[in-house]
Amino acid sequence: MPVLLESDLRFPLPSMRKVRQTFPRPKLDDIGGRVVKEMGRPDVRGKIKPGAKVAVAVGSRGIKNLAFIVKTVLNQIKAVGGAPFIVTAMGSHGGGTAEGQREVLTSYGVTEEAMETQILSSVEVVHLGKTSRGIDVYFDKTALEADVIVPVNRVKLHTDFVADIQSGLCKMLVIGLGNHIGCSAVHEESFDAFGGTLLEAAEKILKVAKVGFGVAIVENAYDETALIEAIPSEKLFEREKELVKMAKANMPTLMLPDIDVLVVEEIGKNISGAGYDPNILGKSYLLNEFVLPVPQIKRMVLLDVTPESHGNAIGMGVFDVITRRVFDKLDLEQIYANAIAVKCPEDAKIPIIADTEEEAVRVAIQVARGVDRERLKLVKIKNTLELETIEISEALFGHVKTNENLAFASLPFAK
Repeated sequence: MPVLLESDLRFPLPSMRKVRQTFPRPKLDDIGGRVVKEMGRPDVRGKIKPGAKVAVAVGSRGIKNLAFIVKTVLNQIKAVGGAPFIVTAMGSHGGGTAEGQREVLTSYGVTEEAMETQILSSVEVVHLGKTSRGIDVYFDKTALEADVIVPVNRVKLHTDFVADIQSGLCKMLVIGLGNHIGCSAVHEESFDAFGGTLLEAAEKILKVAKVGFGVAIVENAYDETALIEAIPSEKLFEREKELVKMAKANMPTLMLPDIDVLVVEEIGKNISGAGYDPNILGKSYLLNEFVLPVPQIKRMVLLDVTPESHGNAIGMGVFDVITRRVFDKLDLEQIYANAIAVKCPEDAKIPIIADTEEEAVRVAIQVARGVDRERLKLVKIKNTLELETIEISEALFGHVKTNENLAFASLPFAK
């Protein structure tokens, strides 16, 4: 238990109010209809011949409507005579094991029973060569043996680097389908050059693997499906670059410039590969450039880890204080597998542990230099995906009055 002075334990914490942030909200209403339409296009449908074995790659991201989208993709493949099966495509996630990755899919509702399709989870890979900078490229053996490969993934800003192509279909081909060994190999590359290496590795994969098309998903700032598009492999690079720009324009932000203590209710692998999105909080051991407006945050508190993470609290190392609840959920084997694969042990560091939320906040205040305890700027969010409603202290109320995209959502309530 952290040791605080009596005065640190007794001074009143500020009252908080809920505030609603408003973002642009493009939303796809008929998700199933859009998948059917996209996969019915001649340049997409023609990629699958009757009897073709089709490997549908599914990853570890907590994508909205993921199970429904995947099931619809599978059904459309069957409708044109293909024989689809699912391959796990999540690099080092799930502890880097076949069993762990299958468990991750199960937590998202992607099971053999629900999908009515076989799931083949294997970490066996084939070495496809090296990039011009000497980075080894590996690819999932099961997927490589298929007649057609169809990656399904969300396109968004990456948590560790900035480039024309970031997190999406190309990354799934290189890292997700590289399995644990491929993920580790690619992360030998400096993040300053990561985007170029990712693109070169994807080009090498497309020359060998029979990638037919990818199903790209873009979400809006409310964690809703905004776009679904089937992209033929020959147009993959060009179109994914455009979708990255679209994803950036639909990212949520924290519309407050200066925060003393930020309280985050949860992090998780279903929220972001890093557990939280550095593009939102402006905190990272790897990402050096933030392309979105980010607040200046002195200290951060973490309260919980999502059930879908299965104890993988990667990213907790960027926080200053965690609760006992977080600590009790840690699966160190999964965390270490993830941290070691991406060459970032800092993300696996365990912060100061407090017994309760209030104690954690008080510790964070104590270690934040130069704060005014009479005018504490506290903010509480659920996670970096769901930022429509946040809580702020009185010292930040002025921003609500001057920003047309902020509005009080409820009456004040005592902390």
